[in-house]
Formats: sequence, C-alpha cells, structure tokens
Amino acid sequence: MAFSDHLLDVGADHWHAQKEHPFVVELAEGTLDEDAFLHWLRQDYHYLLDYARTFAVLGSKATDEATMEHLYGVAHRVVADELDLHREFASSYGLSPADLAATEKAPTCVAYTNYLLRVASEKPLAVGAAAIYPCGQGYLDVATHMAEIADDEHRYTPFVEKYTSDAFREAVAWMREFVDRSAEANPDQRTAMEAAFLRSTKLEHAFWEMAYTGERWPSGDPA
Repeated sequence: MAFSDHLLDVGADHWHAQKEHPFVVELAEGTLDEDAFLHWLRQDYHYLLDYARTFAVLGSKATDEATMEHLYGVAHRVVADELDLHREFASSYGLSPADLAATEKAPTCVAYTNYLLRVASEKPLAVGAAAIYPCGQGYLDVATHMAEIADDEHRYTPFVEKYTSDAFREAVAWMREFVDRSAEANPDQRTAMEAAFLRSTKLEHAFWEMAYTGERWPSGDPA
C-alpha cells in the first residue's frame, strides 16, 4: 500500500466526518447560509496566503531542482490563481479585496496556519509533505462528494467545479507522489509524517466547523 493511502486509512474517521459535516452537505445542496459561506471565504483567503508561504518554505528545503521548482510553483499558483476564485466570489457578494485582507483570522484559522508554517520551518521536508497533504486531498475528496450529492447547479457550483477540475486533480496527484516519495526515502520519519497528517486532518475538519458556526474570538485581541 502506498504511504499516502496508509495515511488516508489512519485518518479515515476524520476524513468521513468532513464529508458529513453540515457545511459540506449544505454547500453541495446549495442551501448553505450565506453568512457561513462568507465566513469560510474570508478565512480561507488568509489560510491560502499562509498555505502559499508554507510551500515556499518547503521549496527552500528541497534538495533537487524539480521538487524545488514545483513547490515554488504551487506557492505562486495559489496566490495568482486559486485566490482568484475567492476574489470572484467576494465581488459577487459586494466584498472587495480590501475587505478580504482586513478580515481578522479566527482562532481555528490561526491554529491551522501557524501549525503549517511551524512544521515547514522546523521539521524535515518529509514531515512538511504530510502536513500539507490533507488540504489538497481533502478538498478533492470533499468536492467529489459534493458533486455526487448535488442535484442541480446553484450559486456554490463554481466551488465544486474548482476543486474537482482536472488541474486540481493533477495538483493533488503530485502531492500524493510527493508524500510517497518522501516516505520511501525517509522511513525513519514515517511516524512523524503520520502525526503531522493527522493533526492537519483534524484542523481541516475544524475549519469547516469554524465556518459553519461563525467562530470569532470571544473577547479582546487574539493572543
């Protein structure tokens, strides 16, 4: 079994829970409350900026040119392309890029992005590969599930189409290969890779919950 598949097996309970989360189900049906979607949009905008930074840090650790080039390329594409979807959605709801930029990160968003950047900075490249994997594979699997349960096109259909596109599938396929290659080359780091994968998977699930409940800081300024 490929190590990427092993990770999915280890995290199966959390993986299934994401697909059954009301945010995911209601988005697929087109019934998701607008405030919940906009909260996700604002928070994911900031998440993606740090996700791009994470790839850039990992790129600086790569020892072969092809991996370095790809990781830096992903960082660029997230900022240049993926965030376009968020800006387009924001515009359709009367939000400007400045509105997105001015949004304060919610606690879960802070926890997730800080975790990714810390792993990228402090841990070996193989562990970083496992930490970023749940976001890519998770969105592909969740969006594929959404496509299966959606009845008709609706205002959230572009979300489903973005994360089930051929381009996104190719991006996730590379991430799977990156994880497998990293595990093969560093068998002594597989336990740490598994732990990083599970932590990011739990944070992915928590991110849906954050968006659905409109999580905010309880009072005062964030620590």
